[in-house]
Amino acid sequence: MMKDFSIPDYYINRELSWIAFNERVLFEASNPDNPLLERLKFIAIASSNFDEFFMVRVAGLKDQVKAGFTKPDNKSGMTANEQLFAVWDRTHLVMERMYSILKHQITPELNKAGIRFLQANQLSEEQAVFVRAFFHHHLYPVLTPMAVDASHPFPMLLNKSLNLAVLLEDTEEESEGPLFAVVQVPSVLPRFLELPSLDGEDHFILLEDVIAEHMDSLFHGYNIVEVSPFRITRNADLTFDEDEADDLLEAIEQTLKKRKMGEPSCLAVSSSMSAYLQATLQDWLDLTDKEVYCLDGPLDPAFFFRFHALAGYDHLRFEPLDPQQPLDLAKQDEDLFAVIQKRDVLLHHPYESFEPVIRFVQQAANDPKVLAIKQTLYRVSGDSPIVNALLQAADNGKQVTVLLELKARFDEENNIVWAKKLENAGCHVIYGLAGLKTHSKITLVVRSEGDGLRRYVHLGTGNYNDKTAGVYTDMGMFTSREQVGADATHFFNHLSGYSHPPKWEEIATAPVGLREAFLDLIEGEIQNCLADKPAYITAKMNALTDKEIIEALYRASCAGVKINLIVRGICCLRPGISGVSENIRVTSIVGRYLEHSRIYAFCNGGDPKVFLSSADWMTRNMIARVEILFPVVQRDLKERIMHVLATMLQDDAKANVLMPDGTYVRVQPKNLSPLNSQLFFWEEAVQSSQPCQSAPSLQQRLKPITAPLETVSPFS
Repeated sequence: MMKDFSIPDYYINRELSWIAFNERVLFEASNPDNPLLERLKFIAIASSNFDEFFMVRVAGLKDQVKAGFTKPDNKSGMTANEQLFAVWDRTHLVMERMYSILKHQITPELNKAGIRFLQANQLSEEQAVFVRAFFHHHLYPVLTPMAVDASHPFPMLLNKSLNLAVLLEDTEEESEGPLFAVVQVPSVLPRFLELPSLDGEDHFILLEDVIAEHMDSLFHGYNIVEVSPFRITRNADLTFDEDEADDLLEAIEQTLKKRKMGEPSCLAVSSSMSAYLQATLQDWLDLTDKEVYCLDGPLDPAFFFRFHALAGYDHLRFEPLDPQQPLDLAKQDEDLFAVIQKRDVLLHHPYESFEPVIRFVQQAANDPKVLAIKQTLYRVSGDSPIVNALLQAADNGKQVTVLLELKARFDEENNIVWAKKLENAGCHVIYGLAGLKTHSKITLVVRSEGDGLRRYVHLGTGNYNDKTAGVYTDMGMFTSREQVGADATHFFNHLSGYSHPPKWEEIATAPVGLREAFLDLIEGEIQNCLADKPAYITAKMNALTDKEIIEALYRASCAGVKINLIVRGICCLRPGISGVSENIRVTSIVGRYLEHSRIYAFCNGGDPKVFLSSADWMTRNMIARVEILFPVVQRDLKERIMHVLATMLQDDAKANVLMPDGTYVRVQPKNLSPLNSQLFFWEEAVQSSQPCQSAPSLQQRLKPITAPLETVSPFS
């Protein structure tokens, strides 16, 4: 009798798992081993994460409740309403924890370092004069006080804007109660102001405190009863009917305007705000008590991103780690096409430079032998050298085809700008397929050579974004293998024309075939294990939510397959359940770099199959996105990737292990020199890039990935 793996107790709710991830980010903010400004940056990251969570996930749950949708989710069995209440309870606790870390741990350390954020009543006379002059010359002209009364309805305040709520009393006329007004803190000015200081310390004041201190300048003839900041987060998920849109670019442009005006999903107020003022805001915004967050500190601490980058504080930040020359590219300026003709090339970012990927497109753009360049773009930087190279290629007469995903969440505006530039330059721009997001990372270069045409392909796990390539961990591969080139051609023709999905030589793609490919690979390990052949699965991804894949992993665990999963964020699989998942271990690594690579390794009876992919094991990646899974077949590259997985499984500096109850426990170091896998990879890249030194035998320090689970686990 087949075991039923659909029982809700076998799954962790997706939203609660996401909150647990943000808790791991906050642990880094509280970790005294991290430099002080880096801890502040982790606060900013957690705050920014919460914004997106409320704008998309919480807003979506609210929409379901409003629509009367009562069907439980297909994994944890919770209705949308049950999830909302669980999310509200958990986020209140985590927000409280975040502000406690900021107030009681980080702020005192900043003060010791001579960095102080002052309140208005703490200013020296000289500082007060400076602030007053700043207000009248730089702030006052751009402020707009907005009264709220019978003739002035509550204003439509933009999503994520910071505002000051003001209670007033008329000094000349009696009124039934206090008057209400709103002043928006201008986002066009820096959030904090550096103050003059003579005691060797660096003093700052927040912009909202400057405005609050001079509020009487905006309301002559009124007494200021109370001034308190508040911030509204709104539903920002785009919804539009692609089938009805004659022009997708125009439709998205129009929908973007609505993002700033969506329904409120959360209200953040200062903990010092009076109950009367809070109740007034709640009433106008139609929010429950659960949706109001009273915070003891500056609202929207994401501004610490900018503060983290202030000049003069290098000693309070991580030491810069410069990307190294890739191991597979001996010289920085060598002809990439000549190298890729001979062998596949693996890149491991950010430890190895992203520059070869940029140079690949630039070289193709200016090479007279190159006839065509085809590329998918999901998220690119504001001044993308890759897009500029594509523009140059079109100018040079190359045939340039770009599949630019306009629906990349929160990058839509940036991508619209690039789409127009590419079209104006003569590039053929495709906006993706209706109902799907094109999340694949692939570039095809067609080059005329002596023996005919040769195709060069780059495939990757991360975006073609030179900025994020410095802070996200990703892998990419160059190849000129004919089978991959044929697949790349079919892939682009399938996206740009009318055709059914072709029969692939080497790759697998979503939305048709990718989940099936993964299920077949998992089933292969089950059969090998039952036949007493070596069997294991090791996979690294950003998130794991797909129920069919989770059920397959449970079946594999029950068959005896040893499974190691490295999942940075959401994980709905519940490991360690007796009779279900006792052979599965899940770890999460949160460090100075954002773990972003997707790696899948299967023992295959002792001859491992290794894949890289743009896809996580999430349902959306299986059915709602265009994704690519590609094999790594060159033996030395497979060994490098297996080495990366083995190293990460032994990380005892930044790793957390998922418990059966859904909580995460920090891995305890085994000795006085814990293994930080991210620093280890950078040191390895440095050693490998030294021409006068041979790279040390790092494998001697690491346990082989084929070892039994209990010996490769961080808890061995």
